[in-house]
Amino acid sequence: MKKKIVIAIDGFSSCGKSTFAKAIAKRLGYLYIDSGAMYRAVTLELLRRGLINDGEVNTSTLDNILKEINIGFSYDSSRNSYVTTLNGEVVEDEIRSPQVANHVSLVATIPAVRTRLVELQRGLGKMKGIVMDGRDIGTVVFPDAELKIFMTADPIVRAQRRLKDLQEKGLNVTLDEVLKNIEERDYIDQNRDVAPLRKAHDAVVLDNTNMTVEEQMKWVEDMVERHTV
Repeated sequence: MKKKIVIAIDGFSSCGKSTFAKAIAKRLGYLYIDSGAMYRAVTLELLRRGLINDGEVNTSTLDNILKEINIGFSYDSSRNSYVTTLNGEVVEDEIRSPQVANHVSLVATIPAVRTRLVELQRGLGKMKGIVMDGRDIGTVVFPDAELKIFMTADPIVRAQRRLKDLQEKGLNVTLDEVLKNIEERDYIDQNRDVAPLRKAHDAVVLDNTNMTVEEQMKWVEDMVERHTV
């Protein structure tokens, strides 16, 4: 039996990190943890409480909210995919909305939010056999992960992919709107003071601009094979 490892996946928004990570976890029988979904869930909770206004977060009750909030993941056989729960409620669709997307980078810069979620993420990784994707998994959360992957793709291709996902969910948005959102998130993620997006020195780069899902899976299977012998 091969040893289980921690696979950390970082990269730009709308590169397909979550889809990629979920497929790896399913194929390997690993636990999938979507760190981005955790930040989105916190963002959704703050929006529901009316604590995000005019590009600012009211942090007066944030500590208590973080203590009480419960974010989980489970496999939904009816969807044939993993779903995110917020205090027991499935919020997978809500956390993918443009409203949440427009505010998640702001919430992710709050030190208290990051500290709490990193604590939860590290706890999940102690037993190995996990796949986690996000912005700072290989640099901050799991700097000792056995396999680190940094994903990237052309911004226009990322916007087209994201637009397709949103349209399939019945949301009426334009390519220009999606591209603008992606470019803004890229800038914020790379320039924030706390854990900015960057490639770990020992990460392998996966540019999937012109790759099919099957080609990406073959690539990662080769990588996993090298790190589990």
